[in-house]
Amino acid sequence: MMLQWWNDLVKWFNSDQGSAFVTGALVPFLAIVVGGIIVGMIARSSLRRLISQQDRQAKAAAVAALISSGRRAAAWSTLSANEKEHVDYQASEAEVRVRLLPLKGANVAADWAAHKLATMKKNSINYSFQAEQDLAELQEGLIDWQARPARAKKLFAQDLASWKYETGEAEDELVVKQQEWASRQAAEESAHSSSAATTVGAHTAPTVVVTPDRK
Repeated sequence: MMLQWWNDLVKWFNSDQGSAFVTGALVPFLAIVVGGIIVGMIARSSLRRLISQQDRQAKAAAVAALISSGRRAAAWSTLSANEKEHVDYQASEAEVRVRLLPLKGANVAADWAAHKLATMKKNSINYSFQAEQDLAELQEGLIDWQARPARAKKLFAQDLASWKYETGEAEDELVVKQQEWASRQAAEESAHSSSAATTVGAHTAPTVVVTPDRK
């Protein structure tokens, strides 16, 4: 039965009616389907390239904005109040743009860059060389993160952990010094109060009542 059906189908395709169907309907239909698939693949590939290009441009723009803020932060002590306000706004906007990037460790990179910028502001007062060195590290770190996000993310996380540990130690040391100072102040005040009380007691003469003699 199956063989008979197959033979009938072959005969029909070889007939004039079958040949007309193949050349007039089947072949154009298959051509349209195949063409649609090819066009869809091309469009999908083009869309991916466009999205990738836009992502690269967004990354480059955000990183460039942070590096530009870093250059201004390295000379922070020489800027006017209006310039400092503009740099802070630019750095904050660039930091947000970095956090929104579809890259691994975007938040970590933004935190790392923010710490670097704050350090450069402090070092720009007396240590211009250190500020320039921090700027070079900021540039190299962000560019490396843009090219190799996973590797740079680990380095950023290590730096942040180290800075957090150092800051914690500094805060603990400051608390100890404040406690020692408060203890010394309390001891000095107590000693001063005791000395004042002793001095007042020593200089207070006893009151003598003289009673006249009655004869």
